[in-house]
Amino acid sequence: MWDDVQALRKLTNVLFGAGLLLVLIGVLGYVLRLPAFALRAVQLDFAPQRVDRVQLAGAVRDSLHGNFFTVNLDQARQTFEKLPWVRRVGVRRHFPWQLDVELEEHIALARWNGTALVNTEGEVFAAKDADALPEFSGPDGAAEEMARRYARFSEMLAPLGQDIAQLTLSSRHAWQLRLKDGLVVELGREQMEERLARFAAAYRQFQAAMKSPPKYVDLRYRNGFAARAAAG
Repeated sequence: MWDDVQALRKLTNVLFGAGLLLVLIGVLGYVLRLPAFALRAVQLDFAPQRVDRVQLAGAVRDSLHGNFFTVNLDQARQTFEKLPWVRRVGVRRHFPWQLDVELEEHIALARWNGTALVNTEGEVFAAKDADALPEFSGPDGAAEEMARRYARFSEMLAPLGQDIAQLTLSSRHAWQLRLKDGLVVELGREQMEERLARFAAAYRQFQAAMKSPPKYVDLRYRNGFAARAAAG
């Protein structure tokens, strides 16, 4: 082999290339750690309305390790998404020393089974809230459907000046409304919107015909409904 000039030349080229690659890796590692690329700023795309700013600052400190090139963006995103009221986060680098954070907050629609909240997309999330929100009571996994039904039922009741205080879905998939004035409305398991539409159309006459304000209405009848006034 040592007498083979061509083989020696190839070996020399390989060794030279490997040495050059090692040098470049070393130089690159040195450049990537230069103070010029240290992270100096985190830019949010909007001012948080619900997310606690102190917790947000803590998440920045806990997750942003390394510099512009070495910071783990996925780890940073996961840390932000653990904060209360954070629905979705996007993190990207902004050369040479900034990270841009796109943060989407939950928009609370209702309380969920007394333990959590439901957002406008029908997603359940954990957060504390002092706002006056309607209550959803239903089986696990039903929040998205309940959010859709709530929007439709609210639209149908709006002309009557009525708002929903509680929406209940039983384990047998039967629906019930409790309005803010205390009126309980049984919708049953089928044709809920048709039944509620018939009730809405007759609501004014129904109110006038009752000697006292109704407290319970059962719409699970083919051609009408039954009502019960408050006792006494």
